[in-house]
Amino acid sequence: GGLAQDQAARGQAQGDEPELGAGDCRRSRRKPVPRVPQPGERVGGGAALRRSAVAGALQESARDQSRDRQAQGDVRMSAAIQKFDEGRLMKVLVAPIVSEKATMVAEKSNAVTFKVLQDATKYEIKAAVELMFKVEVKGVSVVNTKGKTKRFGKSVGRRDNVRKAYVMLKPGQELNLNGEAA
Repeated sequence: GGLAQDQAARGQAQGDEPELGAGDCRRSRRKPVPRVPQPGERVGGGAALRRSAVAGALQESARDQSRDRQAQGDVRMSAAIQKFDEGRLMKVLVAPIVSEKATMVAEKSNAVTFKVLQDATKYEIKAAVELMFKVEVKGVSVVNTKGKTKRFGKSVGRRDNVRKAYVMLKPGQELNLNGEAA
């Protein structure tokens, strides 16, 4: 028995641990990561309580101030007050879109369709139409159309992206793009 003596000696050196299988050696190396308590769970979580008390005081003071002020109105709709650069407004409208769909929309909802700059905002478009055509605008809807990929033989090309603006006019307003005197 040299083999039995070797196994007994190895068992004593390892502390008589059970035999490990093929995949067990990897699992035995892994040690659990100690869990760090979250801020609310820490011993003496007074910091969280102090923070919430400060936040509550700030919210209360904000409520008191808002009672003193009158209603401000919707901030987004006050863009008419904002002044735009006139040179920029002249460049915002690239071209009118005259198509079957644009004509149908114009007849149905008193709207005119324009091709506009990619970075033009609704407020700039509204200001540009009011400046150039001397009409009152009710609202602006914007559509971004991605350019199609087109092939010419072996070469692949791509059409430009187009930003369209549907400009709704207020009732009684009219904008004539035909070039005829109204």
